[in-house]
Amino acid sequence: MTIVGYAPGAYDMFHIGHLNILRRASEHCDRLVAGVVGDDVMLRAKGKLPIVPFEERIEIVRSVRYVDEAVPDPHVDKFAAWEHLRFDVLFKGDDWRGTERGKLLEARLGEVGAKVIYFPYTIQTSSSALRKLISIPS
Repeated sequence: MTIVGYAPGAYDMFHIGHLNILRRASEHCDRLVAGVVGDDVMLRAKGKLPIVPFEERIEIVRSVRYVDEAVPDPHVDKFAAWEHLRFDVLFKGDDWRGTERGKLLEARLGEVGAKVIYFPYTIQTSSSALRKLISIPS
């Protein structure tokens, strides 16, 4: 049986933290699909627009050797992404672990036999930190 993993994200200002998540995710599945959220999804979820245009972000993610497929992710609710893609494992940053959103997502995915694996954030490098460094309002 092929294990399909799903790694959603904005992947804005692609950095080592993004690469680390995709590398680690690929070690836990046979096929890795990266979902790149659209500008409107990022605005709804994080209250800000990305710096790098969607078309460039998805092309960057497609070129990463750990990624088997990169797809647009139009969903804030990652269970809706499961309904479309039917992945076995969802990969998220550990900032979701223990939160109400994380617990709800774990429960909903668990009902359909999928699970969530959390990876640690790369604290020293994040898109938010890069925004601050170059003085772009978060």
